[in-house]
Amino acid sequence: MPDTALTGPAAHPTDPEAYAALHADATALLAGWQPTSPTAAAARDRTLDLLASGPVAMSRPHLPGHVTASALVLDSTGSRVLLCLHGKFGRWVQLGGHCEPGDQTLAGAALREATEESGIAGLRIDPVPIDVDIHSVACQGGSLHHDVRFAVLAPPGAVEQVSDEAEALGWFPPDQLPEPLAGGTVQLVAPALAALRRSPLRPAP
Repeated sequence: MPDTALTGPAAHPTDPEAYAALHADATALLAGWQPTSPTAAAARDRTLDLLASGPVAMSRPHLPGHVTASALVLDSTGSRVLLCLHGKFGRWVQLGGHCEPGDQTLAGAALREATEESGIAGLRIDPVPIDVDIHSVACQGGSLHHDVRFAVLAPPGAVEQVSDEAEALGWFPPDQLPEPLAGGTVQLVAPALAALRRSPLRPAP
């Protein structure tokens, strides 16, 4: 989900160096990424400009904006996607949220969020992003999420469990997404399916 609750004082320390490894990964990943659309290309360039601020750009307190990670989860056949009815703004959206100091890679952050919010063990991820999206959020009184999105594959027979942050989870055919749908979610379907066709999804580094 695009926004998650702060779980305690240790979850998002103000020391930007706690995010140094993650910042290095994000910078290298986006610098070498081939965008999936003109809109994603523009968002990637703006995100690289944000990352020039240093590791602080990965943390929630950075008011000009901060990098987040999310995932569109596909079932084992690629015929359904898992979406969350967000408890704060009442729209269906992909899983995801803020990066944490323990995250070493953006793909790892996206996989962690997807696992926490779906309750599904054994998820696999393609570490190549499928989209980058920038949108306004209410963090710290108002900020921007520079959200890097990934494709994630659930194992056969996966059973989801609703987390405290969601009102519901649901599986939907890619051409029959629910309403109301968060802006930017529908654009993930085509590149996620392309990622699944391109190569088997795998555990995050």
